[in-house]
Amino acid sequence: MTPGPASDDDAALVARVRAGDRRALARALSRIEDGEPARVRGLVSGLHPHSGHAHVVGVTGAPGVGKSSLTAALATWWRGEGRTVAVLAVDPTSPFTGGALLGDRVRLERHAMDRGVYVRSMASRGHLGGLSAAAPHGLVALDAAGFDVVVVETVGVGQAEVEVAAVADATVVALAPGLGDAVQAAKAGVLEVADVLVVNKADRPGAERALAEVRDSQELAVGAAARDGQALPEGVDDWIAPVLATVATDVGPASGVPDLGRTLAQHRDWLARSGLSARRARARAELWLRALAEAGLRARLDALGQGSLLHDLATRVADRRLDPFAAADRLLAALEESD
Repeated sequence: MTPGPASDDDAALVARVRAGDRRALARALSRIEDGEPARVRGLVSGLHPHSGHAHVVGVTGAPGVGKSSLTAALATWWRGEGRTVAVLAVDPTSPFTGGALLGDRVRLERHAMDRGVYVRSMASRGHLGGLSAAAPHGLVALDAAGFDVVVVETVGVGQAEVEVAAVADATVVALAPGLGDAVQAAKAGVLEVADVLVVNKADRPGAERALAEVRDSQELAVGAAARDGQALPEGVDDWIAPVLATVATDVGPASGVPDLGRTLAQHRDWLARSGLSARRARARAELWLRALAEAGLRARLDALGQGSLLHDLATRVADRRLDPFAAADRLLAALEESD
């Protein structure tokens, strides 16, 4: 059954979020994170038409590379450029409370009194890929609240952390010297999703080696793609992720942070110029719709599981009286009949 329209309470909350009410934004994000389906649907349905204006930047990388410090430094640079910034920091889930551990808020303390910066931590709650299930909905709320830049910072679980590329306009992959092989840290998909590669903590020993390794890997990846005939449509200049060095504890001209900020602006201009901005937006929407549809199917399957059908089919599969494909067909047929 399709849920009804958003309640008057949801509509009032949406209006307050759009008007810049920070308490209303915090309340909306809490409701989104709580995950009650009707409430999430009401809020996102009301906020979605007013989103799509923010520059969404993903920051990912292994633990210890300084993602939070890099995010804080970028926020300082963007504020100097006159832009407002929201940060959605996905933190590991506390095993005791189920909430976020809030490590990112500590590092972003310097912006606590700045009304132009808003920081929200969100618990991963066991979701794989570096984000949380509620993160895409939370980004819609922050976007609709009118921030110029929205940063989503991932948990930092390592090589499998590529989901951020599905929600961001630009993905920054951060590495650091002294944490093992920099190329190894960038393997298994993370290197491929990077729009900008950053070797942070570049004032430490081994930074030059790390930069050289990442640049060599980037050249090899570009060469392999060219040999495989991978290319963008005719007339579109390709973007090869630049490799930058930063010292995020500093925001001065020599820190590399201004270069990173300008590079992200150049990337956004390139997306618009090449036509890829609209294509990426459609690709993100497709992934979002697929995730929502799959969540709906899982909920309906769970409802079936409360009855006897799922139990009966599972028993017959376990007893080898029915093959799993035939059982799944019967489940899908039951779902269709329930519509």
